[in-house]
Amino acid sequence: MRVLLIKMSSLGDVIHALPAVSDAHARGIRFDWVVEEAFATVPARHPGVENVLPIAWRRWRTDLFANRFELSTFVKKLRSERYDLVLDAQGLLKSGAILALSRGTLKAGFSRRTAREGATAVFYQRRISVALGQHAIDRQRQLFAGALGYELPHTEKLDYGIVRGVSPSRTCVLLHGTTWSSKRWPESMWMELARLASGAGYRVALPWGDEVERARAERIAKATEAEVWDRVPLAELADRLEKAELAIGVDSGLAHLCAALNVPTLVMYGSTDSALTGCRGAKVAIAQANFPCAPCLQRTCGYRGKPQYWREQVISPACYSKLAPEGVWQLAQETFDADRILPV
Repeated sequence: MRVLLIKMSSLGDVIHALPAVSDAHARGIRFDWVVEEAFATVPARHPGVENVLPIAWRRWRTDLFANRFELSTFVKKLRSERYDLVLDAQGLLKSGAILALSRGTLKAGFSRRTAREGATAVFYQRRISVALGQHAIDRQRQLFAGALGYELPHTEKLDYGIVRGVSPSRTCVLLHGTTWSSKRWPESMWMELARLASGAGYRVALPWGDEVERARAERIAKATEAEVWDRVPLAELADRLEKAELAIGVDSGLAHLCAALNVPTLVMYGSTDSALTGCRGAKVAIAQANFPCAPCLQRTCGYRGKPQYWREQVISPACYSKLAPEGVWQLAQETFDADRILPV
């Protein structure tokens, strides 16, 4: 059975779909995958994915006319194959539009009430009702099982399908970059964490994705013994991350990638909800800030209460005052044991 999977972005969302692909692949199902060009190397690592169809919607949408030839080429390639099933695993109007352009015997996705944008259900012939309020990975696995007609495996063990298996080095990667300002752990705390990791004998590495993150990484490195990694393509970065002995980060695509690569990983959650989108894996620990307004699910911190301090510094976002470097480092040493939520 040949299936076209539409799951374009973000990196974390793409990774959330990998265990579902593994479930289906174990039953002999093969996938082609439409994904944002920046993330194309991730599904390409999975043995159940035969072809990756990169889409550059994030880039094209800034000027559709200027990018019309690239867009036209993509649509021609999309329509050059006919599939047994086309599955929209994103549930957005943009993914629904791609599904509508594709050629498939059957088209499926979330039901109107359970899709992120319910109007997308008009594009589907098979609508799968998947209860809201569950972790994104669980919802993906249920969607695939319902659309493809198999019973969901009764196991909590996740197979992301992208681990290559390498020997780890004595490296601790600090994943400081993230999109929402409400998820950014204070820079002074990163500096202290880098000192703690270096003092424990780790080589501390700082990846970055844009110039703001690069400047932050350089400031952290200047104040500590950390090393700023060069910016490399995602495929090469994934290979580097897989060799790490430990990763500590905030809620970000790279944190999810580390979890999927089976790297011992501790992830700090403040504004976002680990119960819905937390990193999951055999060697993952989650520190969810215990603060009155957390998780707020807001891109910017709206806290207006009494100032929160760490070492006489006002901490913002305020919820991160409950995730001090000393406590984070202690929890990080336990990430080799089990996947669990660690409230602090």
